[in-house]
Amino acid sequence: MNPSELKTITVIGSGLIGRSWAMVFVSGGCRVKIYDNQPGQAARAVTEIRKQLEELEEARMLRGDLTAAQQFALLSSYEDLTQALEGAFFVQECVFEQLEVKQSVFQEIERFVGKGVILSSSTSCLVPSSVFAKVQERSRCLVSHPVNPPYYVKLVELVPHPETLATVMDATHSLMTKVGQAPVLLKKEIDGFALNRVQAAIIAESWRLVQDGVISVKDIDLVMSEGLGMRYAFIGPMETMHLNAPEGLEDYMRRYGEGITRVLNAFGPVPDFFGEPSKGIVKEMCELIPSDQQHLSARKERRDLLLMHLAKLKNDH
Repeated sequence: MNPSELKTITVIGSGLIGRSWAMVFVSGGCRVKIYDNQPGQAARAVTEIRKQLEELEEARMLRGDLTAAQQFALLSSYEDLTQALEGAFFVQECVFEQLEVKQSVFQEIERFVGKGVILSSSTSCLVPSSVFAKVQERSRCLVSHPVNPPYYVKLVELVPHPETLATVMDATHSLMTKVGQAPVLLKKEIDGFALNRVQAAIIAESWRLVQDGVISVKDIDLVMSEGLGMRYAFIGPMETMHLNAPEGLEDYMRRYGEGITRVLNAFGPVPDFFGEPSKGIVKEMCELIPSDQQHLSARKERRDLLLMHLAKLKNDH
């Protein structure tokens, strides 16, 4: 690869999401400059990434066409923001999920980059019109919301600010595709975006069913992991319906639409996730998987390993 052809991306924040984005971008052959304002944090992040890349290569799960060493060579760490932003065409922000912090970060970034540089936030619950409210050139701003962990779960939601140019959305979509992610374009901003709205609906009904004594915590998780999730890992709800009737989606709704409407009308109000009844659900979950770091870390490692193998299976088919 010709060094002059390499594009430079700056990642702001070196926590879990920042490190994951850096690994995704270098897997696609981009230069990545990681910035963190906490002394030593960015350098430690680069060291951790090197370890992860080598482990992935040993397990034959490394993404991209470059070796771990070649990918690592594309990484650099910075504690000076101006140096970190120099030469970047795309900035991916990954700081704390606090509106004021993100607004301040983007105000500072805008001081040091040209008008053509794309500014992207990793926020999962703040709409672009809020995140970029204090940015002057909002036409180059968008949210690129990843799914945790981004290295194994490739979906990224691209959410525009009301002033975002179509060319900015297209350029970001092309970048995400190039580095191996699976970008989806939202046509306008909405609270929760698409993924978290669908996820919230699943969480709410799952919580209600357990709270109302219909099913256990263990079994509602099996409903997803051994039922819906088996096909949703490969096809979505719209295609599932399309394939589950002899003549497709319209036929499916003729057959089952009234029943779906009846069930939806029977849904209760939004559950109380914090009151006394919720304590029983938390207790039941913790009996299955204790909430100490040893047990949680082990389950997270298992999750990531399974996601890694699932990602490989999907890629091979």
